[in-house]
Amino acid sequence: MRHRVAGSGLGRPTAHRMLMLRGAVTDLLRYGRIKTTQAKAKEIRRLAEKTISRGKKGTLHQRRQASAFLTDEGVVKKLFDEIAPRYSERAGGYTRLVKTGQRQGDAAQMALLELVE
Repeated sequence: MRHRVAGSGLGRPTAHRMLMLRGAVTDLLRYGRIKTTQAKAKEIRRLAEKTISRGKKGTLHQRRQASAFLTDEGVVKKLFDEIAPRYSERAGGYTRLVKTGQRQGDAAQMALLELVE
């Protein structure tokens, strides 16, 4: 039996939802932009902002926490070596969410989530 909790469950059990979001954050940091549903994009944005802030601190503890969260060690290296220094002067707002209309098959609201320059 699946237990539902109020909030953004995205219709999945917690473990599945977190694995999906971890993969999406990893892809966002790897490619710089991803296209997904609007609901997922809002959750991904929240986690990506935290991860980039973690990268800006740059301590060993933060690197280990980022490594535990992201699904690819190469992306962890990219986060600390390229992405975080790019936002060193910025206090937040590292991502942009652009609504792109509805998906053809099920009319889900789609969005483009990208890292700002």
